[in-house]
Amino acid sequence: MTIKEDFLYYIWQQGNLQQKIIKTTKNEAVTIISLGTRNLHAGPDFFNAKIRIGEQLWAGNVEMHIQSGHWFVHHHENDTNYDNVILHVVWEHDVDIYRKDNTVIPTLVLQNYTDTSMLKRYQKLMNTSRKWIRCEADFPVLSNFQLENWLERLYIERLEEKASIINRLVKNSNYHWEAVLFQLLAKGFGLKLNSDAFFEAASSVDFTVIRKISADQFSLEAFLSGIFGLLSLENVQDTYYHSQLREYKYLCHKFQLQSIKKQTLHFYGTRPANFPTIRTSQLATLYYNEQNLFSKIMTSASVEKLYEIFQVATSVFWETHYTYDKMSPQRIKKVSKKFIDVLLINSVIPLKYCYDKYFGKLAVDDLLAMLRTITPENNAIIQKFAQKKIQINTALHTQALLELKKNYCNQERCLQCAIGNMLVK
Repeated sequence: MTIKEDFLYYIWQQGNLQQKIIKTTKNEAVTIISLGTRNLHAGPDFFNAKIRIGEQLWAGNVEMHIQSGHWFVHHHENDTNYDNVILHVVWEHDVDIYRKDNTVIPTLVLQNYTDTSMLKRYQKLMNTSRKWIRCEADFPVLSNFQLENWLERLYIERLEEKASIINRLVKNSNYHWEAVLFQLLAKGFGLKLNSDAFFEAASSVDFTVIRKISADQFSLEAFLSGIFGLLSLENVQDTYYHSQLREYKYLCHKFQLQSIKKQTLHFYGTRPANFPTIRTSQLATLYYNEQNLFSKIMTSASVEKLYEIFQVATSVFWETHYTYDKMSPQRIKKVSKKFIDVLLINSVIPLKYCYDKYFGKLAVDDLLAMLRTITPENNAIIQKFAQKKIQINTALHTQALLELKKNYCNQERCLQCAIGNMLVK
């Protein structure tokens, strides 16, 4: 089978070589004093290792390849980042590698010192005919305590990924946190089909305009309907539509707003309760109800408090409509708990994480506690994991499992996963 370089990294990092008598291809004794630090960026694979080779103690970097000749395939001979490599660790040795002074870089053939039972376990894992995930026949192998710790780590990784996006938005807005909250909530209210259009529109206006008109529900709804593209329809006879259109044009003139890009919105492919008309009205109601929305969210210490904030409905007109020109039976259209959960998971908690971290008051355990009180998500990926008899009790679990599937299973990073690591060990 084909060995991958991550298996070499795995063996090296296990530290078992430090207890073995190992030698280079030139029969020089090797004593590993320090393995070095794994480098995840460009350059040698491990930095700042300390290794005694023969009688000489070396301090420098370690590079790893499946075959020695891959040094030239990757053009390291022309890269000064590799001038300080003190040991070349390979699975198969096929050619000597020379430094610029024509001395040979010591080479260690790792397969000569790899435990055969570990190799067989690795081969079993990686040779498994590719199904949904490579380890599905043995999943899970961790104790409940180990699995819970691993899922927590996975969730933090996912949170950091979301935080990196939010931090860019915050920086681009000149640290206008309220504006970023508005952008994130707009994206959330747009749901999957209209999220990009809602987000782009929300990002295109100065949030101070939203703040100035938020005391008037009709004006705010008209303005949001306009920037989201709901007032660009043709052949609409409804009087409410035309009153909103007039208000929107007046507000654009008042605040000297120019050339707001027309958005393309999707109605088909989504349930009527998720139509952009309904979600726009609910978002307007939220900002009308909560004049200090950002402050209230950031200081809310429990999910229950956040549920109270987000339990909003549409304006009266939309109680009898889903679209402008067609009436429907009267119904108060409140956001559901499930919808609020999505907002909390994808927008509110990641923003709280960034905000608290920026101001040096981050309490990760409090955020994790929030996630543990939110109902687990239900989608195709989570259903697949549930079939593996894993306990999925909270949104923290589902978010972690989504991270596991996306950034570990799909990328075949089995040796960096606690489950794959246990199977190989």
